[in-house]
Amino acid sequence: MSFVHLHLHTQYSLLDGLIKMEDLVTRVKELGMPGVAVTDHGSMMGVIQFYEKALREGIKPILGCEIYVTPGSRFEKNTGAREEGLFHLILLAENNEGYRNLLKLVSRSHVEGYYYKPRVDRELLREHSKGLIALSSCLQGEVPVTISRSGMKKASQVVEEYKDIFGKDSFFLEIQANGLPEQMKMNEKLVELGKKTGTPVVGTNDCHYLRKEDHPIHDILLCLQTGRKVSEENRMRFETEEFYLKSPEEMEKEFGHVEGALKNTLEIFERCNVTLELGKPRIPDFTPPNGLSTAEYLERIARKGLDKRLKEKEEAGFPLSEERVKEYKERLEYELSVINRMGFAGYFLIVMDFIQYARNRGIPVGPGRGSAAGSLVSYAIGITEVDPLEFGLLFERFLNPDRISLPDIDVDFCKEGRDEVIRYVEEKYGKENVAQICAVGTMQARAAIRDVGRVLDLPYGDVDRMAKLVPQGMDLKTAMETVPQIRDLISRDERARKVFQTALAIEGTCRHASTHAAGVVISNSPITDCVPLLRNSDGDITTQFDMVDVEKAGLVKFDFLGLKTLTIIKYTIELVKKIHGKEIDLKKIPLDDEKVYELLRKGDTKGVFQCESPGFTDLLVRIAPSRFSELIDAIALYRPGPLQSGMVDDYIDRKHGRKKITYFFPQLEPILKDTYGVIVYQEQVMKIAQALAGYSMSEADSLRKAIGKKIASQMAEHEKKFLEGCVKNGIARDKAVALWNTIKGFGEYGFNKSHSAAYAVIAYQTAYLKAYYPVEYLCAILTYESGNTDKLSQYINYCRESGIKILPPDVNESDEVFTVSDGKIRFGLAAIKNVGISAIEAIKEARQEGPFRDLVDFVSRVDLRRVNRRTIESLIKAGAFDTIESSRGRCFAALDEILSTVQREKRKRDERQMDLFGGGGNGGEHRLTIDLSSYPEWTDKERMFYEREALGFYITGHPLEKHLKEIEGLGILTALEVREKRHGASVAVAGVTAEIRERLTRREQERMCTVRLEDLTGSIELVVFPQVYRESEAIIKSGEPYIARGTVEASDRGVKIIVKEIIPVAEGRERLSREIIITIFEEYYTKEKLEKILKLVQEMSGDKELKIRFVSSDDIVVDIDLPDTLTVSPRREFFTRVRSVLGYDAVEIC
Repeated sequence: MSFVHLHLHTQYSLLDGLIKMEDLVTRVKELGMPGVAVTDHGSMMGVIQFYEKALREGIKPILGCEIYVTPGSRFEKNTGAREEGLFHLILLAENNEGYRNLLKLVSRSHVEGYYYKPRVDRELLREHSKGLIALSSCLQGEVPVTISRSGMKKASQVVEEYKDIFGKDSFFLEIQANGLPEQMKMNEKLVELGKKTGTPVVGTNDCHYLRKEDHPIHDILLCLQTGRKVSEENRMRFETEEFYLKSPEEMEKEFGHVEGALKNTLEIFERCNVTLELGKPRIPDFTPPNGLSTAEYLERIARKGLDKRLKEKEEAGFPLSEERVKEYKERLEYELSVINRMGFAGYFLIVMDFIQYARNRGIPVGPGRGSAAGSLVSYAIGITEVDPLEFGLLFERFLNPDRISLPDIDVDFCKEGRDEVIRYVEEKYGKENVAQICAVGTMQARAAIRDVGRVLDLPYGDVDRMAKLVPQGMDLKTAMETVPQIRDLISRDERARKVFQTALAIEGTCRHASTHAAGVVISNSPITDCVPLLRNSDGDITTQFDMVDVEKAGLVKFDFLGLKTLTIIKYTIELVKKIHGKEIDLKKIPLDDEKVYELLRKGDTKGVFQCESPGFTDLLVRIAPSRFSELIDAIALYRPGPLQSGMVDDYIDRKHGRKKITYFFPQLEPILKDTYGVIVYQEQVMKIAQALAGYSMSEADSLRKAIGKKIASQMAEHEKKFLEGCVKNGIARDKAVALWNTIKGFGEYGFNKSHSAAYAVIAYQTAYLKAYYPVEYLCAILTYESGNTDKLSQYINYCRESGIKILPPDVNESDEVFTVSDGKIRFGLAAIKNVGISAIEAIKEARQEGPFRDLVDFVSRVDLRRVNRRTIESLIKAGAFDTIESSRGRCFAALDEILSTVQREKRKRDERQMDLFGGGGNGGEHRLTIDLSSYPEWTDKERMFYEREALGFYITGHPLEKHLKEIEGLGILTALEVREKRHGASVAVAGVTAEIRERLTRREQERMCTVRLEDLTGSIELVVFPQVYRESEAIIKSGEPYIARGTVEASDRGVKIIVKEIIPVAEGRERLSREIIITIFEEYYTKEKLEKILKLVQEMSGDKELKIRFVSSDDIVVDIDLPDTLTVSPRREFFTRVRSVLGYDAVEIC
């Protein structure tokens, strides 16, 4: 007996289907079925994956969807439309025309009909019915619902209507084998209705999971969807365990007695034949001027553009020799020949066009991103601003002539202007031909454990501990096999075993759909001709296919990224022009400015693009860059692979002459000279393969890809080719093998130099602006970050440390945003809570008549309909009246009297002005005054509290400042430094409570809390469990600074501290008298480094015990006993210097 399932939900029926595509086709094949349909709820997100995987396994894919049909119009979006209900309907694509109609239907259900669900109506069904087979669906289908509500006669009319829409041979009544009593009764009525109306019946099973035993896991998935717990009685659930992929034999047992029910599945299977043409790009049409072809036009503008670039070099004092000019022109012609031969001229012209639009509109565009910076054509036509020949960048790294794949040009735009550029593209190519790409969020290992634990109603602490046992970035299967603590836990704890096994089953399941951060597709015809559209959880319209599948479907992807640094640069340039009258052209600044490199060498990198993290700052100090190529190198080197491998140390030691620069072979010197003999870049690997093994650049790029992606089969081929090539070029085989092994191990370390060079340009530009215009640059940063209190706090603290004065907001001086005034930065009014744009405009309008003299004058002159009481209170709290009033507290306390007096006086004045016939109302303008001296002052603590309430942080003082000497030398980290610490590290921080959220633990119902602790650099989240909270609640809520000691929890959701102890600042020195641990990781260890550390300990001896911990490459930890005489002082300088030798995580107080 053969049978085909025609109603099935995969994981793309979000949090409703549990089936993954790969598992589906494997199971269908195991059960001996020739094909299967996928019919997700209002979604075709998985169609491409399903199609490819099914064909690969010899299974015929039937492409379908379970759509929602509204009885009214799809355009009705009100309560009535929702209460009318929705009917389910299964649609299957019989042929390619049907597939295209299904794409249109599903897309329009999201774009036009979305109201809680994507809906279609009769009009849409009739418009797009050709080539589709319809099934009446489940108990929520219109036919079953009509039978239940109105009887068989009315249901017959519905059947006839559907047959009229789809054709009498293309509508089937669907009976299901799901075991529900109401379904079994309905099956009988549907069979009877089929006989009465001459409509064929088909058997299905509404599959939501693969095997019967998956039912409990699916039940948990439903709880995740609805936000309920398994233990709740009144919740959505599937009442039987029968919604699984049944075998043909099981379906025979269910429906063998129903005429045609099984045979019709095979008939539909035979009729459904859709062929998708995948991987053939549909490059959008670009129409060049003067009747030129795209190839001719690209050639013309590229040659003209290169001439202009070379002339600019000459004008800047860098003329090129004839030979070098020839090299540029030959490279350009080579690239043009490749681009045109591959048919990609239109792609380059489209990118050039929208970049030109952005620049013409004053929207900053980045100098380049990714491998596109390796193309001279890109540089010549203005797509990039990085000269690939100057920096040794390779075209083949960007576009391999031997591998037909679309070029990938990512473009950074100013964040404020990105959406405008996308709107331009929509207008130019047609809104229906442009769409942003969907991003599908899946359940990660730790999140899956937490979700399952929550649904099972287990104590938060227990579940949290389970989740933390899974190493960051490791999948659950690997963790359960390799982490001893997990193996031990699930062997002895039944609850933990259930959590881990369930989490393993749902890990990787699709959870939600959102908009991809950058991806936009542009087509030469409506997107819905080949890709369905989706309304995601944010309400945005995107493609249903992700970035991989849209390209397989033939659409061409362009990445439009929003980069905040470009916005900050724009603000800075505008400020410099306004204040100094100078126009800055960043394209013309010299790349060898000593002032810029001095700033980088001394680690003054706060606000410098890519360079401001403590780890990167430390790297720059160690490298001490003196030329632009070293900044490029630093950006490439600051990644886990190079940092942990010793490669960074090798580079630095060679650069500073502590280690001799050596090369495997003399031929490598010109390739590796700039990086001191260290292989840093993928491009260097490609050049090595060319120089020593005779590879072409295209072959070398294939080698680069094989190494980077660790493709074993290709690596074996390349090893043979590489060794043979080296030997052929006179290199001894043993040396060739040694070089090959070096290159082979380079995959996780090598970086794309094109990307590094492009981002080094932005880093250099920001460093230049900071070096020459520090006040303007930091003012621009503060303006951009004005909605982020954590960032504002960090930068304001940095300004103070750097001697840049931050002036509080001022009703007479402040603008909406931060401004520069006499070398100081003035706070913007928009950064104050409860002060909106309308209020700011009213204040600016009123002060055009002259500055406000005091609070009474302010209240008298502003429009109190736009500047209300709440706004005035916030202005007082923020210190915006400090220059005209001596006491914030008195102003705040007197505000009621001031408002009532001013309003009374205004009424009197209005009455005098209305007395036109009585001759009254003469006399001069009376100035109202109110004595505030009787009202109470605020204490310093109250002043700071209210200031923070209004601004989100402290500006005229911080409660922690007066305690800094008390905590110096205790190994206290800043909030910013904690974010750089590894998971599980012991830390201590000091600050004040900025926010507290209490909750009860699940099992014991005890109070615990999460606290946002704020210090001078920002804030960090603390998790305080019940025992610690009981002991320290008063300290946490006191408003006074305290020290929190605990361990770091670093996850994809951020960094927090699990608190072990809360200590008043005054007791810190006594209670934090503990040992200091220096951890030496094997990959960092050298004899010279150990000697440096011991010398440093002797220099900075103190009263803390010292322990040295050695961690081997396979994570074996050995603590080394030291003499009692080896003690140290825990000053910040000690920590900084140890980290500069051994890395950031090398030292901590315990």
